[in-house]
Amino acid sequence: MPKKSMELLTESMFYVLMALQTGPMCGIDAAEFIERRTRGRVQLGPATLYTILAKFETSVEGRKRTYAVTAKGIEAYRAELERLRQCIMDAEAPEEG
Repeated sequence: MPKKSMELLTESMFYVLMALQTGPMCGIDAAEFIERRTRGRVQLGPATLYTILAKFETSVEGRKRTYAVTAKGIEAYRAELERLRQCIMDAEAPEEG
């Protein structure tokens, strides 16, 4: 979850949280997950990735800096997923009137 209250996640933040939903991982593993999941559409460089991770309340395990999503992060991810689903439904709904 972002340390400062943010109403919406950026696309990059959303994908970082998506990666961490699969389990604890280091930053490089998260970047590779995101690139694979998006078939190369989203590529996060180290500066962007670690800036995002620094904004999140993550639990860091060990010397290798393995990041894990917190309960707040799971909540933020699910809320953003629902918001995006609603956007798609609104876009695909027939016009009334």
